[in-house]
Amino acid sequence: MIRSAANGSRDAQAEFVRRYGPVIRAYLGARWRQTPLFDLVDDAAQQVFLDCFKSNGALHRADPDRGFRGFLYGVVRNVARAIERKQARSRERQTTSSLDLEAIAAKEESCATLFEREWARTLLRDAAQLQLERAREKGPEAVRRHRLLGLRYGENLPIREIAKRWGMQAEVLHREYPKARDEFKLALMDVVRDLQGPEAVEAECADLLRHFS
Repeated sequence: MIRSAANGSRDAQAEFVRRYGPVIRAYLGARWRQTPLFDLVDDAAQQVFLDCFKSNGALHRADPDRGFRGFLYGVVRNVARAIERKQARSRERQTTSSLDLEAIAAKEESCATLFEREWARTLLRDAAQLQLERAREKGPEAVRRHRLLGLRYGENLPIREIAKRWGMQAEVLHREYPKARDEFKLALMDVVRDLQGPEAVEAECADLLRHFS
């Protein structure tokens, strides 16, 4: 998807915006909250997409062996800094209240943490959707395993409670649970494989799961 988006595929670019738009806006919103720049979040996100999709743009520099998460973070941060510098100069010329760039920069660590969490949320959601699509092809038992994970993690229900809701023996779901996790991990690995060199897929998956363990 990243390569296709870089090469001008409209479908791939639309998928890129769908997948990473919330991550980008969450970072920018956190960085600029309670500043005069907060109203520029959507414009800045559009600038990120323009920088990514333009001829010989940012996506052409992405190296799958180094992972896409850190790369995209760097692109978004650079766009944010460029806008901050431009706005600071503009406000100086207009003799309006100054923009405290140091205060914004001081938020970087917490904003970076939020970026990583939103990144994880996005990829885990896409993996869950991929698992569901595959489950529908396999049949009702696979769909039930997908629902089992949703209730176990999405609603934090113990397996015995889920079994009670479904009128099933808890032992049956305890046996299904490891298979459901394996199916989800395979889906997650396929999502990550689009973004990461093959040697780092396992490590990236483990890191994504850490955010919601």
